[in-house]
Parts: sequence; C-alpha cells; structure tokens
Amino acid sequence: MKVGVVGAGLVGATAAYALVLRGSCSELLLTDLDAARADAEAQDIAHASPVSHGTRVDSGPLDALSGSRVVIVAAGANQQPGESRLDLLGKNAAIFRDLMPRVAAAAPGAVLLIATNPVDVLTDLSARLLPDRAVLGSGTVLDSARLRWLTAQHAGVDATHVHGAVLGEHGDSEVIAWSAVTVAGLPVAAFMQARGRPWTPDIRAQIEAGTRGAAAAIIQGKRATYYGIGAALARITERILQGRRAVLTVSAPTPAYGVSLSVPRIVGAAGVLETVMPALNDAEAAALEASAAVLRAARSSLAEWSSAP
Repeated sequence: MKVGVVGAGLVGATAAYALVLRGSCSELLLTDLDAARADAEAQDIAHASPVSHGTRVDSGPLDALSGSRVVIVAAGANQQPGESRLDLLGKNAAIFRDLMPRVAAAAPGAVLLIATNPVDVLTDLSARLLPDRAVLGSGTVLDSARLRWLTAQHAGVDATHVHGAVLGEHGDSEVIAWSAVTVAGLPVAAFMQARGRPWTPDIRAQIEAGTRGAAAAIIQGKRATYYGIGAALARITERILQGRRAVLTVSAPTPAYGVSLSVPRIVGAAGVLETVMPALNDAEAAALEASAAVLRAARSSLAEWSSAP
C-alpha cells in the first residue's frame, strides 16, 4: 500500500517518519516544490526503514504520486508566533487552488487528507475544487488527543483510557464536549469522585486552556508543532488504508453547519463513511454553532464563496 506526502516540511516529513516507524504502509513517496529537501528527507527517513518495518521510501515529482491509496497534503505556509491559523488562509488558499487539481490528477484513486492550516477552510476549498473526490482534513484529531492527555494527567491514568472529543474549528473557537468525556467508561466527574480527586470549574478551565492554547505555546517555544500532528496523520492514514471504520474527529463538509468542521465520523477505505452527531448540552450546541460561524466568516473571504449567489 502506497502513501504520498505532498510538502516535505516539518509536518509532512514527521508524518512520513511516523508512518515508517508504525509500519503503516509498504511504500512512501515524498514530493515538494523544493525537490532537494524532499530527497534529503526521504533519504533520512529511509535509513530508519531497515530498523523498523522495511517501508520503501522515495522522493519525486507530483507525477510519482501515482498509485497512492492516501495522499497527505501538508504543503503551504506555516503558522508563526502570534499568528492564528486563520491568518494563513489567503496564502494557503492561493497555493491550494493551483496544487490540489494537480495532486488529484497525479493520484486519481487516492483519498486526500489535508493537514495544511487553516485545515477546515482548506478542506472546504479542496472539496469544492474536487467535488468528485474523497477529501477530509486532520481536523481536531490532535486537539482531542491533547484533551485526553491533559485529562489523564489530572486523573492519574493512562491516556488511552480517556475518551473525549474536541469539536468545530481546529483553532481558537474549538469546542470541548465535556458532557461526553469519559474515563474508563465513567463520566469524567464520576471517575474523579471515585478516585477522590478534585474536579472543579477551575480545573476544567485549565484543561480547556491547555488544549486550546497548546499549539501557540509550542510555537512560541520552538517555532513549530509537528510530532503530535505527524502521529495523528499517521493514525488517520492507517484507518483509511486498513478500512478500519474508526471513529475520528476529522474535518469534512458538514451540511448541518454549512462548512467543513470536526465532529465524530466513521473513517474507512473510502474516507469519511458517515457522520455521527454527538449529543450536546445547550451550551455546547451553541458553542459549536458559534465555531461554525467563525469558519463560515473566514471562508466568505475566498473568491469561490464571496462571488457565490
């Protein structure tokens, strides 16, 4: 099974490295406008192959994506300190208008997995440019992992036993659906009570702030985030390749909100197979609609929508 990665920067290269270490695919192709960078990253990652899973790793032009089952698109400008994801929209939308039709033509059978920020609006744009293709975005899979890790730290348990979802925008307006967060099958408040651990509005607010502000804090400290999103992209890719029908908070066009955003979806070989709308309380439902409004407003600045009737 072949996977392509478009954009050999920190996110694309780290996703490729994660795919090799996890043995997610048998063949991996990196491509970038900077061919020397793609080749160097491919060689470096290939040297990990003999001591991991033997994945064949190479670089090449866009045409070399042919035969890919999944193509991860991580090309574009990166978020800078003090900059929001939505601040990147103009630059990256221009890149995507040119790039995405060429990617689709080079890999006609591939599911296209968008990682470039702002991921929700760029997923929407890609779906509009390629209406007959399976397109999804990494969405809030990483945000949900951050929520689970922070909650597990407070609960004093392995993070794999925490389940919860971050919804809406992968960005400042994202929504934490606390009403559905569980630890070992118990509502989070009940689990904390059973363990004799405090669970107060202040603690919940600290976890929310840590989840929502994680990227900004990491970027401030080391200029970019890439390990978490690289692992998240590898996980999504595996679920597509294996047809696992996994439930993940990926981003995709959502008619109920009129924009691409993240809610739980069943992901399999054809990409998004089904959307499963969560049961939210009134405050969470209102916050999710507000997050959708932020994304609709951002998207309206693009020519594809500003000129629409």
